[in-house]
Amino acid sequence: MNLFDLTGKVALITGSSRGIGKAIAERMAEHGAQVVISSRKAEPCQEVADAINTKYPMADGRPRAIVVPANISSKEALQHLVDETNRQLGKVDILVCNAASNPYYGPQAGISDDQFRKILENNVIANHWLVHMVTPQMIARKDGAIIIVSSIGGLRGSPVIGAYCISKAADMQLARNLAVEYGQHNIRVNCIAPGLIKTDFAKALWEDEATLARRNTSTPLRRIGEPDEIAGAAVFLASPAGSFMTGQSLVIDGGVTI
Repeated sequence: MNLFDLTGKVALITGSSRGIGKAIAERMAEHGAQVVISSRKAEPCQEVADAINTKYPMADGRPRAIVVPANISSKEALQHLVDETNRQLGKVDILVCNAASNPYYGPQAGISDDQFRKILENNVIANHWLVHMVTPQMIARKDGAIIIVSSIGGLRGSPVIGAYCISKAADMQLARNLAVEYGQHNIRVNCIAPGLIKTDFAKALWEDEATLARRNTSTPLRRIGEPDEIAGAAVFLASPAGSFMTGQSLVIDGGVTI
C-alpha cells in the first residue's frame, strides 16, 4: 500500500483558488483524489480546476476537479457547497478548512466590533459549520479526515494581527475537541499551523523588504515558506500515512517557534 495514496477519495478544500489552498488541491489531485475548488469567485476557481484536470486526468473520464464557489461567511453558501459536492462527486472524504479572513492590522484596542466578529465568524464558526455538514456521512462510513489550516499565530501573541491569532488558537482547540468527539467514528481532525508563507493573503507581512529581512534573520531556515511546503502535510494528514494522528497541530514554520 502506498501510504500517501488518495485514490477514490473526494477532498473539499475551501479557499483553494490560490495560495496554500490551491497547493493542497493540486497535490491531493496528484495523489489520486478528486478535489473541489472553492472560493468566493468562480473564475479563479475554474482556472485552477482546468489546470488540475489537464495535468491529472482520470482514466474513466470523470473530472479530477470541480468548481463550487462559496462565501464562507454564509452558512447557506457552505451548505450548498457540501450539497453540490455530494451531488456531483457522491461524497466528502476529506475536508480542508483553509479559507480565512483578516480585515484588520493593528493593536487589539483599535479593532472594531464588526472586524473582530468577522474574523471569529469566518475563521472559527465557518469551520464549525462545515465540519458538522460533512461529518454525518463520515460517521456512516466510519472514515474521514478533517484538516483545519491554523497558524503559528495561534501559539503566540502579535501587536498587529492579534484577533487573527486569537481565531487561529481557537481553531487548534476546535480540532482537539472535535477529535475527541469524532474519534470513535474513525474521523481524524487535525490542524496545520504554518509560519509565514509567500501567499497573497500574507502579503502585508512579507512584501516589505526590510520586514522580510528581519523575518528571515529570525528564522532558523533563513527564509519564509512556499505554499507547496504546506501541501505535503495536508496529503500526509488525509492519507493512510496519517491514520493514527488526530487532535494535533502540525507546525511548519522554518523553525520560528523553536
